[in-house]
Amino acid sequence: MGRHSKISWAPATFNGWVGCVELSPACENCYARTLSQRWGYAMWGKETPRRRTSVSYWKGPIKWEKEAAKTGERLRVFCASLSDVFEDRRDLDPWRADLWRLIEQTPHLDWMLLTKRADCIERMLPVAWLAEPRPNVWLGVTAENQRRAEERIPLLLRIPAVVHWVSAEPLLGPLDLRSWSARPTSVTDSPPSPVGISWLIVGGESGAGARRMDPEWARDILRQCRTAGIAYHFKQKGEILARELKCKDKAGKDSAEWPEDLRIQEFPRVLGT
Repeated sequence: MGRHSKISWAPATFNGWVGCVELSPACENCYARTLSQRWGYAMWGKETPRRRTSVSYWKGPIKWEKEAAKTGERLRVFCASLSDVFEDRRDLDPWRADLWRLIEQTPHLDWMLLTKRADCIERMLPVAWLAEPRPNVWLGVTAENQRRAEERIPLLLRIPAVVHWVSAEPLLGPLDLRSWSARPTSVTDSPPSPVGISWLIVGGESGAGARRMDPEWARDILRQCRTAGIAYHFKQKGEILARELKCKDKAGKDSAEWPEDLRIQEFPRVLGT
């Protein structure tokens, strides 16, 4: 975790702390839990303490900020790949406050906050951010199936943000996103519009116990994104589908779009088929 991430949609990652607890089907084969256990950080479970990362590690984004300000190139930072920023625990409140201050201090970094706890976002974000959304804060939720989309996306869209995004990874079922696809004409609208999704990530599951993603689920989501003008990022086919398609590479290289690019581009191939 750090400045050079292997995640296709996140050039950098930052984890203020490590640990979480499973919440929904997407968590069944949690890679973060596996890594935590491999590193000796047994920080998973409802009553288990979370582990804050080091003081020197927390200084990393300040360095990235200086580099981004100097070059004029913004850096996307996926925050909390090994935890959930909005986990409902009071012992995390001081660490969250430190994170909000860090985000304020790094305006040239785009902080990508992803959660499965959409019901906690509004009461945990700084009140000032609700009144005046920060231009470097992207708010996202995981929606692995239709039930989770219906639970989480409406709560996400109640909160103004410069970018609203959805991670359908691992994609465990078909998704109908048309109810939430209305969107502003530009991600630089002021104030940011909460009317719809700006960006959507799709990916199959990898690792031990991976569940199969039906390629038609991904194609249908792509069609919906094309109709609505939503940026579509296809991350990976997943373990089982890649094997079925006899692909050595599980990654998805057919469509990698970002919310800054609102043009409807040429309809790409999907899944190598």
